Amino acid sequence: MLAGSVDTHVLVRLVAQDDALQAQAVDRLLAHHAQKGALLFVPITVVLELEWVLRSKLSQSKTQVITTLSALLALVEFSFESEDALEQALVDYEDGSADFGEYLHLALSRKREALPFFTFDRKAAKVPGARSLLIG
Repeated sequence: MLAGSVDTHVLVRLVAQDDALQAQAVDRLLAHHAQKGALLFVPITVVLELEWVLRSKLSQSKTQVITTLSALLALVEFSFESEDALEQALVDYEDGSADFGEYLHLALSRKREALPFFTFDRKAAKVPGARSLLIG
């Protein structure tokens, strides 16, 4: 049963623990929902924004980002939108050279059977299912 959803800042506070009061509020939220057996929904757009924050604001390496997102996926208090596509994007990102967002876009497109994924991004264009729009 879903009983609400969270924004990026909630997940950042949970991961970074950089604001004691906000981190405690997140801990209370998770404990309350766990006690009720209720899940918090995490929109795919929140995950995409979180990856950017982890990488650009918290200076996490690719390996750290993958570890952090995988740990969040394992938390029973959350229900992630398109979790299967998100998991596939993490696997592809770990082995690939494109940005996480591109792998997520591809995984979601593949899930909807909406390939090829047209792009101008040279790295993303090398991923199976993608096609470059660049000439030459």
